[in-house]
Amino acid sequence: MLGHPFAIPGITVGLLGGSFDPPHEGHVHVTKEAIKIFNLSKLWWLVSPKNPLKKIIPSEIDKRNLAAKKIINHPSVIISDLENNLKTKYTAETLLKLKNLYPGVKFVWLMGADNFVNFHYWYNWNWIMNNIPIGIFARSNEQVKAGLSLAASKYKKHRIPIEKSLLLPHLKPPVWTLIIGPMKKASSTSLRQKGVWP
Repeated sequence: MLGHPFAIPGITVGLLGGSFDPPHEGHVHVTKEAIKIFNLSKLWWLVSPKNPLKKIIPSEIDKRNLAAKKIINHPSVIISDLENNLKTKYTAETLLKLKNLYPGVKFVWLMGADNFVNFHYWYNWNWIMNNIPIGIFARSNEQVKAGLSLAASKYKKHRIPIEKSLLLPHLKPPVWTLIIGPMKKASSTSLRQKGVWP
């Protein structure tokens, strides 16, 4: 979706950011699980122009947006080029602008456990933790690494158990939870290496 997605105050919106280079079934699985687990009204895929932590230049954003729209067809999911539109480079910048653009909307940041392990390298990561609820998805073998991460350690007291996940969008940050379960093994890197994504 070009421009800004529509959202009214009071609704819950999950945000799944990334390069999506290419999008795959893992993204789809996390999306559908997040909508159910956190009872989200909407979930936006934020297809980023570039990951500031990676040296690899991703494919053209229009190509990635089109691939994303082809791989998921869900009434609650919106594919957005918001970061490209807002000219933001970092997640913290994007979230700050979204909070200003959509007062009253209850956002939840969604991420994989692999990203949470390295979360302390993100620009203004403490600001993110303190300003938006975070839902983390992990395979069973990723749980320990995520639980021992610097972010998990620093914000240990603000973690809520899985059985309270429905409350996540409505709680005041800092607040986060770690969802453990079977995840799709697909990854953008492996798909590129296999030549599936020219």
